[in-house]
Amino acid sequence: MTVSAEELPEPAVPSPPPGLVTVGRFDERPGYSVNRPGGSGSWLFTWTTGGHGRLRQGTTETRAGAGDLVVLGPGVPHRYTVAPGARHWAFWWAHCQARPSWAGWLRPYALGDRLYAVTPVPDTAHGRVTSAFLRMLADARWTGEGGPPGTIAAPHASEDGQVAVAHGTAARELALCSLESVVLLAAATARTEPRRSGIDARIRQAEALIAADPGAPHTVASLAAGVSLSPSRFAHLFSQQLGQSPMRALLAARLLHAARLLEATDLPVERVAAASGFTSPFHFNRVFRQRYGTPPGAYRAGLRAP
Repeated sequence: MTVSAEELPEPAVPSPPPGLVTVGRFDERPGYSVNRPGGSGSWLFTWTTGGHGRLRQGTTETRAGAGDLVVLGPGVPHRYTVAPGARHWAFWWAHCQARPSWAGWLRPYALGDRLYAVTPVPDTAHGRVTSAFLRMLADARWTGEGGPPGTIAAPHASEDGQVAVAHGTAARELALCSLESVVLLAAATARTEPRRSGIDARIRQAEALIAADPGAPHTVASLAAGVSLSPSRFAHLFSQQLGQSPMRALLAARLLHAARLLEATDLPVERVAAASGFTSPFHFNRVFRQRYGTPPGAYRAGLRAP
């Protein structure tokens, strides 16, 4: 949502050179602000862990709280500060050139003026996002000599204000990989998928459980328990709303998974069957042929024929 904010006269703060990858962690009190009337030559990523910040880019503004990833694209005047009324703003930040693939992940969260607010990121993802920033901080400091950074401990409050610059090629690419996981984790978990009318949220969740790991030993009872329904109620709702039984949907998901493994790997057919949840290779061959019109081995050979 775009809102207006007052213009406050203050000196401009330079941004890091566009080619650098820099990362830091701040915990700022009221009065802290950064103003760049000419924008930045690089992208700015902020992940709030406590308090509130206010970020404005062009004429677009957003307020960031714990668990919000706010991204400012380059070339647009921006200003960010501790939000009015907030006691502090604790946040990770990173300046870099974004990888091209990130644009698609961020696009659904565009508010305008190249400002992206990836929110709400569920609590279950916060730990992994923060760990990725910790990894980025360690990777940026790696000289390339000796072993790469190992387990990273969370910083103490006394360590707020630390900043790292990735100078070496390996350090820069590793740091970008860590930041990429931040963007992907936040965007994937915050996105709200379009809801199909009339489909119970618990049934959608069961569909997601099947799709995420079709090779797992799912049963009606285990799927029902995963969505807090009795097996009979779950099976009734699933069949009524999706037009097929849970086990029929599971079979379709396993066959699709098997077809993708045959297309993308050189695993023996028996291993493809086992990885897709089929305990009997003979049963797998029979149902695969029924679905795709050819046995698994011939299906793979047909795809690779000149």
